[in-house]
Amino acid sequence: MSTEQVSFVPSVGVAQCVSSHPLSPLTSSEIINAAHLVQSLYPASTSLQYKAITLSEPPKAQLVPYLEAEHNGGRTSDVERTAFVCYYIRNTDKFHEAIVSLSRQKVESNVRLGPNIHGPGDAEEILAIEKIALEDEGVKAEIAKLQLPEGTAVISDPWIYGSDGINDEQRMYQCFLYMRDPHDPSNTDSNHYAFPLAISPVVDAVELKVIRIDMLPTGADHSVKEPQPFEIPPPNEYDPEHQQVRADLKSLNVVQPEGASFKVTQVGETGRLLEWQKWFFRIGFNQREGMILHDVRYEDRSIFYRMSLSDMVIPYADPRHPFHKKAAFDLGDAGAGVMANNLKLGCDCLGSIHYLDAVLNTEKGEPWHMENVVCIHEQDAGIGWKHTNYRSGKAALVRSRELVVQSIITVANYEYIMAFIFNQAGEVKYEVRATGIVSTQPIDDGVEVPWGTIVHPGVLAAHHQHIFSLRVDPAIDGHNNRLIYEEAHPMPRSDFNPHGVGYIVDQTLVEKSGGLDIDVEHNRTFKIQNTSILNPVNGKPVSYKIHPPPFQKMLADPNSFHFKRAEFADHNIYVTKYHDGELYAGGKYTNQSRGGDGVRSWANRKEDVKDTDLVLFIQFGLQHVTRVEDFPVMPCEIIHVAFKPVNFFDKNPALDVPPSKQEVNQSTLLSKPEQHHQPGMEAKVGETGEVCCPSKL
Repeated sequence: MSTEQVSFVPSVGVAQCVSSHPLSPLTSSEIINAAHLVQSLYPASTSLQYKAITLSEPPKAQLVPYLEAEHNGGRTSDVERTAFVCYYIRNTDKFHEAIVSLSRQKVESNVRLGPNIHGPGDAEEILAIEKIALEDEGVKAEIAKLQLPEGTAVISDPWIYGSDGINDEQRMYQCFLYMRDPHDPSNTDSNHYAFPLAISPVVDAVELKVIRIDMLPTGADHSVKEPQPFEIPPPNEYDPEHQQVRADLKSLNVVQPEGASFKVTQVGETGRLLEWQKWFFRIGFNQREGMILHDVRYEDRSIFYRMSLSDMVIPYADPRHPFHKKAAFDLGDAGAGVMANNLKLGCDCLGSIHYLDAVLNTEKGEPWHMENVVCIHEQDAGIGWKHTNYRSGKAALVRSRELVVQSIITVANYEYIMAFIFNQAGEVKYEVRATGIVSTQPIDDGVEVPWGTIVHPGVLAAHHQHIFSLRVDPAIDGHNNRLIYEEAHPMPRSDFNPHGVGYIVDQTLVEKSGGLDIDVEHNRTFKIQNTSILNPVNGKPVSYKIHPPPFQKMLADPNSFHFKRAEFADHNIYVTKYHDGELYAGGKYTNQSRGGDGVRSWANRKEDVKDTDLVLFIQFGLQHVTRVEDFPVMPCEIIHVAFKPVNFFDKNPALDVPPSKQEVNQSTLLSKPEQHHQPGMEAKVGETGEVCCPSKL
């Protein structure tokens, strides 16, 4: 990363920052204060465009002793409050990042970043780009050639330009145009993705003007043609108002008459800690990652220091210009925090709900209050464990309760429902549900292509991948951990294994940083271990195992920009040695990036990761071969990564969950079940040790 240190006199502000927990997100006053301190470096006439003003988390070497003292009831030392700020000098390509000490009221550093390093989009900028594209006279002239009905509403979807190394040094947006149903143009909720147009303006984000108008290929090759009178297909709406909804679906209510079993404690203005069924953790929220979990513990035993979605990429399959650049890094290009939905009671979450708000920043450096960006609730997850003694007929049964910490983001056409899910057996899942509307493009009648599916007349949905990277900073009973993997292999036929049925599980230690993959054929299972803490029952190291789902790695060529930029997309797991600030698997700035500063580069240092402070980046994803059923809105595709204790407890930790009882559940009988009792036999040992004859139970 090329940088330039900007000369400045450290600026001192007038307001003292409000005392807060070191992990609490920035408050409104802290955001204002940080922006004021940065602005003070420049003349008052210089306008700054703020991309992010967020908490710069304390160095781990400072924070770990603080957290341990906090849990042990000891004295905690002061930890400096610091803000990370990235910004442009408005209407220039001068992109900067600054570190601001809120505790000492001074700008610690202010660096202008070098070429090919661009900041993310923001809401105000994207709206401005939409307007610029639609008001351009050249674009209007091309739209006029379509001879659309009077009153037709044309829509612009700005996309981050992407990278191909061809005249792409400046920051740009590629805009894809659509129209609403011309028979209902005033309906702002009309599904414009059913009406893609073949006109694609390119907007310079610095000069704020259209610099090129691309025509999209609509046939089976790279050729393009001038806009022609548009043949309007029928609409394809997703809104329930346009459907004849089912009338035979009965109500299913989630009712908790005694309230929820979790407790959320407010810490200062923005901090929250959550306690539920022996779990304890803090919830953070920022512009890029959205939800962050800190200091995750079970019965006050540390398990994870930090967990968050680190990155994601959606590369598309169409090889033709300009589609070949479509590779959305939604977190780095925009941010899970800024795209978070305002969740609705009884819709996005059911039951007894607790919502969390967030405070981010506007592009002017002002606080932006976002309501209901995280919902917390419990859900029934079916049977947790059960055993029926077939001899007596007595069943012992516990239902599994889960705690869900959920956020939903909308990225133009797509939605992602993201949740951390905890259960009573010491297990954690990270789940993603992908829904929303597939990205569409025009296609000529009678044409078929192997890189997409026609989902509506004249509408092609290109195949694409969704690849996510979950960053996990483990602390399994402490911070000196190791990564191992186990594999199951058949024993060779021998005198010891004469029937050829035996198999063993062997173990391999990962000693150096690098990328690793699952192997379903050998049931390869990765475990995070702490060898200094042994299980009292079997003497094995306490561990948590990782269950990442198999997925197809990035299909783009290793020399392509897609591959170089998505440094996480070629392995199931990357393990690195911990370094402060190495949070984002695809690099800090993904907008038109070139690669070289993400997890692949960090792993290539080949550092020792044995019994030390290590970090895992766990990849999972979907190969989305599009189908008609994905349109006009896509049913949820569900994927998750699971973490399960291995020799961490001395027995099933959910044994003490109250049994499931009808007087509590109050289920309703619809049909009379047949009684079933399986007979059994038993033998009894007498006083002298003899075994009496079996008797029938």
